[in-house]
Amino acid sequence: MASLQSIKTWDLELDVAVVGFGVAGCVAAVEAVETRTDAKVAIFEKATEARCGGNSRVSGQALWIARPDQLEAVIAYQRKLNQPNPISEELLRTWAQALVELEPWIQAKAAEVGGDYSEGMGWTDLKTIVEFPELGAEEAIAYNSTIKPNPSGVWRTFRDHVLRRPEIALHYESPVVDLIQDPDSGEIFGVIVEQNGRRLAVRARGGVILACGGYEANAEMQRNYWGADRILPLGSPANTGDGVRMLQKAGAKLWHMRNFTQSSGNWPAIKVDGYDAAFLRAVVMPDGGWMEIGADHKRFYDEGYHHRLRHYHQDENGRWQDAPHWRTLPVHMIFDETTRTAGPIITSLMTWNTVVEGYEWSADNSAEVEKGWIVKADTIQDLARLIGRPEAALAEALAAYNAAAQGELPCPFGRDTASMRPLQGPFYAAELVPGVICSTGGGERNGKAQVIGQDGLPITGLYEAGELGSIFSNLYQNGAFLTEAMIFGRIAGREAALR
Repeated sequence: MASLQSIKTWDLELDVAVVGFGVAGCVAAVEAVETRTDAKVAIFEKATEARCGGNSRVSGQALWIARPDQLEAVIAYQRKLNQPNPISEELLRTWAQALVELEPWIQAKAAEVGGDYSEGMGWTDLKTIVEFPELGAEEAIAYNSTIKPNPSGVWRTFRDHVLRRPEIALHYESPVVDLIQDPDSGEIFGVIVEQNGRRLAVRARGGVILACGGYEANAEMQRNYWGADRILPLGSPANTGDGVRMLQKAGAKLWHMRNFTQSSGNWPAIKVDGYDAAFLRAVVMPDGGWMEIGADHKRFYDEGYHHRLRHYHQDENGRWQDAPHWRTLPVHMIFDETTRTAGPIITSLMTWNTVVEGYEWSADNSAEVEKGWIVKADTIQDLARLIGRPEAALAEALAAYNAAAQGELPCPFGRDTASMRPLQGPFYAAELVPGVICSTGGGERNGKAQVIGQDGLPITGLYEAGELGSIFSNLYQNGAFLTEAMIFGRIAGREAALR
């Protein structure tokens, strides 16, 4: 915390300071200037212009749409998703009421900048992903929608709204490193921004809105708060917990730091040298010929199940848990020539390396074999030596998999034999790591998007939107993060502008 008394002069004076240029930050800034046309608003973005946008830029761009007559069903469904870590009924209802009224606003905003709002998600034939029907999803979701063109259609829509408003100042490569706070009252008066090698004191008369993402790219925070020895971001490498650190220094009450994989699931991913983020393994594999091997050199779950439809959460003994990859590392995916040539083993439409960094994965994975990202061997024994596995153990795992694929033995994990194909040499291996979409930990917030302090009261002048301090405290429904970013971005922008 930078003490208010330490500030001799203000380098910049604003009404609202927004930290972060994802959907939540864009919406907050736009709402602030639409609420008060004379409001002086600025967005401070940590990344460069080329690498800005946070996780919302590279997400699947799905939106959870619900009708007004589904209000009570939405509340009931989200209440069950949040168990066993509930949020207040007042906050839950505030969010749900905004959700069921949100679609016309999204449609209008898309039309204003030429975006193509449409039902469905644009990357799958599914109109709706109903993740947990047993908890009431079908009653709570009208459908999923998106804004095209994709990738990044939703984020680009709200980015364009910011860019067309000269009253919103946009500062790239300007990380906010501290909040300016009165040590006696706890009130937030502004931020310290690093810009061009200088530290600037920025006054925010109406308030500071933290929309700077989570801590998924911070390995130390992942170990300390979630307990993973290795988990990689699929989104922005800039999400290193800056907001969490500032909230701690400001005396905020933290919540949702240890959700099941930060609610969004740990997805099989491939990490290679030269890239800070991981590549998302294909959400639908191009061929059924593959198996996954854990630390004990054996298969450990049903690889062929449609885990993507539940954000890689699975029912274990009557409770929803994370998919087991993170607790059985190292993991290798083993496949053969037919699978190698069937199509890319990664997903290109989403995630940082393909959307922002612009890497084009080869159609038959051959370029990645050449790079050494995928290991090739003529025999399973040779492959075992190359990836550091015992030859006999890997050969035994292959024999058991092939027997199940041919229907000679039941699959111990219940994988449908229709989703399996026996493997034959040459063989390939890619190491899989858990990839996380975003984290939901941060400051507890109320229905006015105010951050709550350790005393249970709002910290005056401090607001929050987006994944930082998200209201989702356990399981996640597809399309919820972006709509939540819009809802609390609007609330925060409006509240700060009117303060």
